[in-house]
Amino acid sequence: MMERPQGPPAPAPGPAETTPRPAASIDELLHPFAALLRESAGEHQVDYADVEPVVDTAAGLVAAGRAAEARHAAAEAGAGLARMAELDLPNVASRPQDWSGFGAVLPVLAGSPGAGASALAAAMADALQLAARCVLLIDAADPARSGLAGAASAEGPWLSPVSDQVAIRYSWRGHALLARLESPLPVITPSQVPPPPQWLPEVDPLHVTVVDIGHDGWRTTANPLLGAGGWLRRGTPAPRPILVVRPTRPSLRHAEQVLARLDPWISRGVALPPFQLAVTGAKRWPGGVTGAAGRRLDPLLDDALFIPHDSELEIGGVTDELVPDKVLAVVCPLLADWGLLPELGRSRSRKARR
Repeated sequence: MMERPQGPPAPAPGPAETTPRPAASIDELLHPFAALLRESAGEHQVDYADVEPVVDTAAGLVAAGRAAEARHAAAEAGAGLARMAELDLPNVASRPQDWSGFGAVLPVLAGSPGAGASALAAAMADALQLAARCVLLIDAADPARSGLAGAASAEGPWLSPVSDQVAIRYSWRGHALLARLESPLPVITPSQVPPPPQWLPEVDPLHVTVVDIGHDGWRTTANPLLGAGGWLRRGTPAPRPILVVRPTRPSLRHAEQVLARLDPWISRGVALPPFQLAVTGAKRWPGGVTGAAGRRLDPLLDDALFIPHDSELEIGGVTDELVPDKVLAVVCPLLADWGLLPELGRSRSRKARR
């Protein structure tokens, strides 16, 4: 057998490059940056849902020749995860959450990208404040990607530090208290979101807390013991999670996979299944759409809440003004059925209600 011809000898190693070359693929970044993230987090577990956005951020920095900055960002993210885990990590997975200080808890989870969860959360908070309910609207999203970024006319003066990297700022949306994250970090992963007890303001009593979970449902449902997923934990009084979808087959397929990821936590008694399905941008199911629903989503289809399309809300998003009347008209009966609103009286003008 002929021997394979030998190529030229490898060049002797030279001095280290001062400017790292950009990675050829995300795979080249995944292992070193995931290792750096875990090293910074110490003994605390790091979920892949947290690794993925950190590696995505690092990829852009490395491509721009800012490798040192990328390594610093990964290290800071790992340290932030460790601090969050120390705040309220449950000793036992099955330990229920005490929700009594929050009143009725309504977590709103997007079943697919762009489903309209932020608009629904704002609509429920508006309906409650118009009925003189003391309501807390929580925006748990990464500030850079928040659907409630314009929900208050001005930033409130109340800042509650959670760690040296993350704080919660309280503002007013009309008469509703709005709580949002503030952080110098380039990205906030689901597990870096403060656990529910950290969001509780010194307001007594709170009638209802509406939570815009904000993060991708696929990432959020990976671990309902930490961060943004913590709003899906069972407890007393029992929260009513609301799953939001679009009236399309792809959206229902996405939502089915979100529920599949949450399924093990539900079966273990840690998390709650969706209490209500909301469909944004339609008055009824279009023909042929519901066939895309799987076995987990199917029981929610018949009682779905349909939120009609509104061009003002679609184009401008959630602003500091009340959501449009036709959206309020849909959510009010639902909240009344749940005992969260008084009997519906005669309607008042938007000017009078404002």
